[in-house]
Amino acid sequence: MKEPTTYRDAGVNIEEADRAVSQIRRVAAKTFTRNVLTSIGSFGAGFHLKGWRDPVLVSSADGVGTKLKIAFATGRHDSIGEDLVNHCVNDIAVQGATPLFFLDYFAVGKLDANVCSQVVAGIARGCRSNRCALIGGETAEMPGLYATGEYDLAGFIVGAVERKRLLTGADIRPGDLLLGLPSNGLHTNGYSLARKLLENTELSPSLADELLKIHKSYLAPLHALHEAKLLKGAAHITGGGLTGNIPRVLPRTCAVEIDPDSWPSQPIFELLQRLGNVPEGDFRRTFNLGIGMVLIVAESKIGTASQILKKLREPFSLIGHVIRSKAKQPRVVYL
Repeated sequence: MKEPTTYRDAGVNIEEADRAVSQIRRVAAKTFTRNVLTSIGSFGAGFHLKGWRDPVLVSSADGVGTKLKIAFATGRHDSIGEDLVNHCVNDIAVQGATPLFFLDYFAVGKLDANVCSQVVAGIARGCRSNRCALIGGETAEMPGLYATGEYDLAGFIVGAVERKRLLTGADIRPGDLLLGLPSNGLHTNGYSLARKLLENTELSPSLADELLKIHKSYLAPLHALHEAKLLKGAAHITGGGLTGNIPRVLPRTCAVEIDPDSWPSQPIFELLQRLGNVPEGDFRRTFNLGIGMVLIVAESKIGTASQILKKLREPFSLIGHVIRSKAKQPRVVYL
């Protein structure tokens, strides 16, 4: 008679999954707001949309790309989840939205509850700092699909904004100014090229620290300027860099001129530029180059906007201005 074949024999450890979910339930509960109606483990997550008059729900989904490879190589998994949350928060905040709740997807070949709990602890920390509830997600153990010691991570966020306050960029006009808020290094984009350029460089503790710097959240300055009715548009500088992201918020008849020498350079980008013969256009389309968020304000409001940012202790640089596009196609022109 054949020996019984269990799910564990197939590579799925239900007990380890239960242990991971128990740890997730504990850290997620610390992010709950009064609007959360269900606990972790329900088939669906419930959230009461209370206190809004005419809300527009704004949602986004993203991952952290091959920055995960740095986490695998260093065994450091405690910050990658915070990267994920901040990235998603920034994506909806540029449309004026307030984060409401977050869900995550953690997929692995062989589940290690300790690694999973480190990742989720970072997600919970990011949710708490952005006042966003971690209300659910999926932890999937799929033998044979991922290399040993590796996993994939994605996040899903939902926020809300009053319809009349939705930030679309439609009011942007020639003459408006661009304020650049500094990034915290690579954030979560360009790691495939960065790893290629660094493949013959030792991953020292200091380099690992640099590559694992947490993707900044810009929620506070975005909301402060939007509440003050100063913000005409905002662009989160992720994949595509300044070149690819600023045009996404511009009216069809506008373009921007940017002075690339108008903000401080960062050592990590200088290092990557030295290591490889990357064409300038590719470099600008791949990395944020030290600017993680671009805010567009009227020239007449620049003084007030500057005061608000200084009060928040948020450094910024005046990096360019909006011009009329004769091509009738939004684009970035470097001076």
